[in-house]
Formats: sequence, C-alpha cells, structure tokens
Amino acid sequence: MYLGVDEAGKGPALGPMVAAAVIADPASLPADVGDSKRIAPARREEMAAALRSDPDVAVGVARVEPAEIDRPDTDMNTLTVRGQARAVRDALADLPADVAEPVRVVADAGDTSEERFARRLSEFVEGDGESDPPDGGPLPAVDVTAAHGADEDDPVVGAASVVAKVSRDRRMAAINAEYPEYDDLGSGYPSDPATRSFLREYVAETGDLPDCARRSWATCDDVLAAAEQSALDEF
Repeated sequence: MYLGVDEAGKGPALGPMVAAAVIADPASLPADVGDSKRIAPARREEMAAALRSDPDVAVGVARVEPAEIDRPDTDMNTLTVRGQARAVRDALADLPADVAEPVRVVADAGDTSEERFARRLSEFVEGDGESDPPDGGPLPAVDVTAAHGADEDDPVVGAASVVAKVSRDRRMAAINAEYPEYDDLGSGYPSDPATRSFLREYVAETGDLPDCARRSWATCDDVLAAAEQSALDEF
C-alpha cells in the first residue's frame, strides 16, 4: 500500500485545478484504472465512488481556485506542487502520525524535471517548502518519487487521476448551475466552443469576466480585447 497523487484541470480557462491523492493497495484496484482521460465518464464516476467508499482506501482532494492561479507571484509548476501537496496531506491525515517508515508517494510529475518535482513536492508536504503549513497535527514522513505518465503506468496514481477528474467535473457542474441564464459553460477548456461562447456572451453583457475565469489565461485576455475592440468600432 502506498500513495499516488495527480491533478486535473491545469489548462482550462474556467474553474479550478483539482489534485487528488489515493492511498491503496494496487492489487485491490480495478484492472482498467489509469489515466482518467482514457476512461469513459460513467466509469470514472463509478471508480471514484468505489474508492471513496472503500474503508481500506484513503482519499485526499484539494482545489486550486482561479484567484490563486492568477496571482502574479506564482507559476503553474508551483501551483501543481502546491495542489498535490495539499491533497497528499489530506490523505495522510487518515494515517497514524507514528507510522514507522516513511510513506511511499508516487506523483505524476508536473515539471520537465521529474527529480525537481519530487524534491519540491516532498518539501511542500513536509511544510518546509514554499507552501502553506500543514493543518492539524504532525503527519507521517514521506518518500517521494515522480514520473511523467505515472497516471498511465502506476495504478494508484491512475486512481488519483480518476478522483481528481471526477472532482473537477463535479465542481464544473456546480459552477455551471451558478449561471442559469447561459446555455452551458462547457468543459472550461479553451478549445471547447461552448466555453468560448459563454465567455463571449458574458463579457458582452457585463463588460467583465466571470469569477470562475482565469484572468491570466490568454483565452480570457482575447475575449476581453475583442469586446473592447467591438465597443470602439460601434462608437
């Protein structure tokens, strides 16, 4: 049994990035667990529900909201580390603090350097990196490794990928419900026509971006610039 951690939603223009950590015995996981993008939505929901209801599995989830993503003093690599660290700490809180050996942590690397990502994640989890301090009491020590494509190659990281994706999808559904006067926010990704249409309509009607938007994303800048140019043309 060890911990796997991954995130979903690094690239969207709308909504949070969500990180998830799962502590499980890989032999107990479904044979088709893996990269959440390769699993049908209904099957992802089924897997996530089973993981959360299994008494032998610990799950931790953390969100990095647009306001934090837009801060000028950070970057996506740091945000990924921070989100994963929060999810890891959330999952570790279910373990006794006096675990004799460091908990093995396998992460999907969010940096071009796997070694650097593993080192930073370890520092953030233990609270001596550039992160908010751990909540509650002391947590078990960790032994972190990171690899690109770990969500495909490691079943526990794959399970974390599934939980992260399902959690983000549910959050996007909740955000969508906050804008009933619009047809659909879509997935939040810049390539999604529904997302781009929502942003254009919202900015045209209000003159600003919605709270769920990542203002620092080029997609949002483009929508604002186009609306401003259209207003100038009409003037």
